Amino acid sequence: MQIEPLKIPGLFLMTPKRHDDARGFFMEVYRHDVLKAAGVYDGIFVQQNHSYSKKGVLRGLHTQWDPPLGKLIRIINGAAFVVAVDIRKDSKTCGEWFGMELSAENQKQLFVPSGFASGFCVTLDVAEVEYHYTAYYNPNGEGCIRYDDPSIGIDWPVTNPIVSERDKVGMLFQEWLGRSSVIA
Repeated sequence: MQIEPLKIPGLFLMTPKRHDDARGFFMEVYRHDVLKAAGVYDGIFVQQNHSYSKKGVLRGLHTQWDPPLGKLIRIINGAAFVVAVDIRKDSKTCGEWFGMELSAENQKQLFVPSGFASGFCVTLDVAEVEYHYTAYYNPNGEGCIRYDDPSIGIDWPVTNPIVSERDKVGMLFQEWLGRSSVIA
């Protein structure tokens, strides 16, 4: 597996090695000892989620602070522009974002540690997304930051996205930073 640290500390892009033959292909998408040795993550993933979305759907920006939750994100069908925003108050990169298209074709995965908000928008007809969580989902310990907050300035590759009511009314980033429960 190729593991690339990204410009925002804590984010990693991973590309599994694919083995093709006449039958199809095989690839190892997660291996604890490899991630640990590369300094990506030393824990275990405790929950796996799968979502299906149509072209133009935008989900995010979501985060969970109680307990702190990180994600390993991969696309198993279609494509999506996946974004991670550093929301750690004491980070030198607080407020910075990283985004790129992940797809079933390029098979890249993004590790987003706790202390980040993440989201995606679907760029093909569909996207099926798998999320491997470092902590159990807790609806009482999660939050939503506006996907279109101008202070973050994400350059989403869609116009007029299809967004849930929850995501439309997420907090502005400066409001989020003023909360006492935000990860430092």
